[in-house]
Amino acid sequence: MERPHYEPKELDRECENVVSKFLAGKYGKAEFPLSTNDLTQVIEREAEDLDLFADLSKYGTDVEGVTEFHPGAKPSVKISKVLAADERYQNRLRTTLAHEYGHVHFHAYLWDTQPPGADLLRRNPDANRQICKRDKILGAAQYDWMEWQAGYVCGAILMPASRVRRLAGDYLESHHLYGPKLDTHHDARLMVLTILAPQSVTPKIGPLRKTARRSPPSA
Repeated sequence: MERPHYEPKELDRECENVVSKFLAGKYGKAEFPLSTNDLTQVIEREAEDLDLFADLSKYGTDVEGVTEFHPGAKPSVKISKVLAADERYQNRLRTTLAHEYGHVHFHAYLWDTQPPGADLLRRNPDANRQICKRDKILGAAQYDWMEWQAGYVCGAILMPASRVRRLAGDYLESHHLYGPKLDTHHDARLMVLTILAPQSVTPKIGPLRKTARRSPPSA
């Protein structure tokens, strides 16, 4: 399958545009953080169905999301029931939902233009499924381009670039912190934690948003 190339700034711009338009249409204005309910509605607008209580154990104990693609139709999204059933996993649930949305929005068209053949599906029944393991939701290597892109989208949906810049600017100004030394200063870590705290996201998103301008290497 031919890889679509997206610059990080393109992913940031598209994700913020999608979410801002959705929120403005529903509430008359776009305010963040995006609620879990609104996040599910964003997915449901583009997916055939969204199952928040799926049994994904057949794919492995570390699989938390699956997006199934259908040529000529909308994809289906399944989220591990383990995440939705336990309040302790709400941040992981939100992260997984946003990750799967990355596949829905940016990758579904590939199955229209390059659908897997019948022979391939016989050899590999999961050829039309993107099976997402816990450690790749945000931590995929850049050569694993579908997971890397979906992981980047996860951060861009939950923490839009303009909001991150605004929050970081407010923090720096209020703490009188300036200059390139911030990256190695202990206040840099405090700034990240302060920005992340009200967003209801896993701390692993922090480094991902810090490198928002870094592109994956060419395939």
